Amino acid sequence: MFSPDKYLGAAVFVALAFGSAANAQDCPDHGELDPIYCDSDGDLVADAPTDESELVDPDTLVFAYTPVEDPAVYEDIWDPFIEHLSEVTGKKVQFFAVQSNSAEVEAMRSGRLHIAGFSTGPTPFAVNLAGAVPFALMGSDDGRFGYTLQVFTQADSDIQEMSDLAGKRVAHTSPTSNSGNQAPRALFPALGVVPDEDYEVTYSGSHDQSMLGVVAGDYDAAPVASEVVDRMAERGLYDPADVRVIWESEPFPTTSYTYAHNLAPELKEKIEEAFFSFDFAGTALGEEFEGVSKFIPITYNDQWAVIREIQQANGVSYTPEDLAAE
Repeated sequence: MFSPDKYLGAAVFVALAFGSAANAQDCPDHGELDPIYCDSDGDLVADAPTDESELVDPDTLVFAYTPVEDPAVYEDIWDPFIEHLSEVTGKKVQFFAVQSNSAEVEAMRSGRLHIAGFSTGPTPFAVNLAGAVPFALMGSDDGRFGYTLQVFTQADSDIQEMSDLAGKRVAHTSPTSNSGNQAPRALFPALGVVPDEDYEVTYSGSHDQSMLGVVAGDYDAAPVASEVVDRMAERGLYDPADVRVIWESEPFPTTSYTYAHNLAPELKEKIEEAFFSFDFAGTALGEEFEGVSKFIPITYNDQWAVIREIQQANGVSYTPEDLAAE
């Protein structure tokens, strides 16, 4: 049984998981990938090992969903999919409740995690530092997917537009979060307000903590992911009448579903088959993620282009130090 608490220390994560490039492949084409990975075809994700002895085909597959406000609840929600994944692959499947983005990335890099959902902002870190290969997103029958960045304030607040955030205390989630930090820093200046200059940034640690902090009046406003706060409202964690939206972005891609680059090709095919054949209807997963009905195929190169642009605008480097800064 895995114990995620062992892997939470940022210093240990950086020093042990990334302390040496001794295992770097003899490959001239890395792109932004860590030197232990190759990208000979230029698709921005790690190639599978050319040495068949380095391919992995474990008896038990370990699956993790992105860190959330209540991991125990989500373990139950994912049960129907876990059973389906096990049936299609013929493998035992274990749910791994991660507590941080760093722990999740480190677990895949070290080989303890085989399949994972990574949040939008941390996905490029997982790709470049852990050899994660995104292949699916949750979407609707017509192929649509995505979520928006919404800026919430209290219903009775004097904040009416983005420029009114000047001089206020605003909750961002964590440094690596797309909608909770990276997108606001890239997009808000054009809207008349610069984070850390025009308003005080306070990191709450998560979207749900940002939202609950706005409701409680601990923060004047917060940029949050629409999909997270929608699910919070559905579970009765806050009353939508207590808050209002002052700005909303265009859609971003949601959680990426990935597998480790070094899994055996036949296993990768079975994993994809399990994702794309799963029926959300009538399951706890379908009830939790309202508006989606299936997993749809994607590529990191295409669907994460806008996220890479946002992160580039913020000077993000895909290094363990930047990831550990969350």
